Amino acid sequence: MESDIEESLKKKQKKNPFLGESSTRKPLEHFSVRSYPAMGEVFQMLSRGMENWQSGFPVANPIMLNVDIDNDYMLLFDLLASPETYGKRDSDKLIFERLQKEFEAARASQTQEICLDGDQWNDGLLATIRERVHMEVERRAMPGDANVLADSDFQEKITYKVGSKVICCLEGARIGIQYETSFAGGSCFDFRGFAGEPCEPYHCVLESKSFLEKMTVLEHTIPFFLPIREAENDLLSSNAMRFIDHVGELLQAYVDRREQVRLIKELYGNQIGELYHSLPYHMIEFVVDDSDCKITVCLRYADLVLVLPTRVKVLAWPTSQFKKDSISAPSPARLSYAEDALRNMSLPEAYAEIVLNLPQALRQMFQHGGSC
Repeated sequence: MESDIEESLKKKQKKNPFLGESSTRKPLEHFSVRSYPAMGEVFQMLSRGMENWQSGFPVANPIMLNVDIDNDYMLLFDLLASPETYGKRDSDKLIFERLQKEFEAARASQTQEICLDGDQWNDGLLATIRERVHMEVERRAMPGDANVLADSDFQEKITYKVGSKVICCLEGARIGIQYETSFAGGSCFDFRGFAGEPCEPYHCVLESKSFLEKMTVLEHTIPFFLPIREAENDLLSSNAMRFIDHVGELLQAYVDRREQVRLIKELYGNQIGELYHSLPYHMIEFVVDDSDCKITVCLRYADLVLVLPTRVKVLAWPTSQFKKDSISAPSPARLSYAEDALRNMSLPEAYAEIVLNLPQALRQMFQHGGSC
């Protein structure tokens, strides 16, 4: 009996890179400078942190495990979100490089690029693209001489540009969508949907075997933490055009949130003591160390297509200096003007607004002992 148990454990160790020393892959070595608690304990801390987010309180340092924000933290959440995703980064990179080359080749060999506006992008056009894909498959299956007689209209290689999306026919009954993302630098007017500085492209390849079968997502380069499979199940079979648009909205909003965080780190990194975020940047928390108090900012986005937070809490925590001066102060107090700024402006703009008005807000807060 004991030998059977030992044999079972050995098999599990081989399958699971987190168990035992027999595994050839040791993912936690990426966190080389620190030791980490057991996975169960980590999940408990994450659960407590999520409860804090639900109640609106700041997330405490322990749930982030004091990892490096730009590297270890991302890897850790990668592992926690889905252990089997570890090791996929290299394969994802290869998929991206292959699809990028295939899309570049398709655009290089195009005979025409059609730019579509508004109502021109519709279900009828998508049906035409599917028909072209099926005609191309049939043409390639025809005997040699018959290839020449194929309908010349459908021998044209056309790509369609719809806003930031490029749609083209790929070989093998496939429709390719390339999403071109951008960021306009954090302007409250420009950053919502207006073209800015180009960011990285993403790809989604749909398979369309016939009009009698629903299209499926064959492969993609979309980050695993964005809900593309849920979108596929909910939309692709019933409204393929809406699916294509929705994925674009998810990607652009993710890039917007991420770049807003990157920009405040770049512009105000010396003023920000701590900054944490979830992988999709739908939970963001940072601390501003002021000489008079510590400011904690908690942001939450109820939907992954949003670029402005739906839930905001900004608290001012008085420092020991006020205690020395015997000034009566709330502990802590909400900064409502700062919360309003974060709800209505991009993160870099709101941060500048908060810092500009902070001295006056603190004076009012400590004079009246109330929230601002």
